[in-house]
Amino acid sequence: MLITLDHLPDEKIELGELLTVVVVAAANVVKDIRENIRNLIGGRMSHYEKLIEDAVNQALQELDKKAQDRGYAGVIGVKISHPTVVDGGVEVVVYGNGFKYR
Repeated sequence: MLITLDHLPDEKIELGELLTVVVVAAANVVKDIRENIRNLIGGRMSHYEKLIEDAVNQALQELDKKAQDRGYAGVIGVKISHPTVVDGGVEVVVYGNGFKYR
């Protein structure tokens, strides 16, 4: 369970440690060249949009798994850093506090 609230919904929740996940996904070099050309002429960069979406989803799944592996019921205060397109890929960081029910 991943929750974006910045406060505890009730007193029956015990906060745990800060959990973080970093995902760096590589771009396809041919599609990367196409996106650089599109950047010159304008338009949506659909390859990068899909790459960012996939990286964010993968990071959220890994955050959920990390919480489960450490015995938490979920993560509260989930934040997604501004995904950054870097040379040849995309980087995303997600984080939040694990929580348990009392």
